[in-house]
Amino acid sequence: MTSCGHNRCLYVSDYINDCVHRVDVDQGTVTQWPVSDGPCGMAVSATTHNVLVTCHDVSTVKEFTPHGDPVRTVTLADEVVNPWHTIQLTSGQFIVCHGGLEDPVHRVCRLDVDGCIVQSVGGPPGSTFAEQLNVPWHLAVDQDEFIFVADHDNRRVVLLSPTLEYIREVVSRDRLKWDPHRLWVDAVRRRLYVVENEWKDGEFAAGRVVVYNI
Repeated sequence: MTSCGHNRCLYVSDYINDCVHRVDVDQGTVTQWPVSDGPCGMAVSATTHNVLVTCHDVSTVKEFTPHGDPVRTVTLADEVVNPWHTIQLTSGQFIVCHGGLEDPVHRVCRLDVDGCIVQSVGGPPGSTFAEQLNVPWHLAVDQDEFIFVADHDNRRVVLLSPTLEYIREVVSRDRLKWDPHRLWVDAVRRRLYVVENEWKDGEFAAGRVVVYNI
């Protein structure tokens, strides 16, 4: 799910039914449009207010107008396996996090407008070094384009520079009850919202939202 303050609406990706739902806050109406290939993470472009949908199953990012008209499809580099979430910078470049449980590489990558890798951080999954990631699941960006990463299986949130240098651990394991699943930054109030979920017996069992000052 993501929101757009400009158009005052929410967007919800529906992986099971291959679609996106749009909820208009003022009118209270719900519309939807089809998105094939496993719509997963979503973001709204800060410049065009278009909707970016990461299609996990085929490693693409599909761009739509706020009302669901297709704009373009960006095929991600072959090395970007199992992408979970993509955001777009003001330059037009993309930041994507990728890597599933069985994948040998878990990274956050900076891509050019054509989906080719420019920079990356991460590598083999683990927690031996500060820069290692283990299922980087979701991203958020502040007004200066510093990047927050929900490092799901390491149970933490880390901060990267705009050029993907590791800066620090923003939220450590001992401050989280469950695994970080979604992030959102309130740039005005300088707050980070973290959605935590408990995963049990193959499904989500519980969850909460925790707010941190940044």
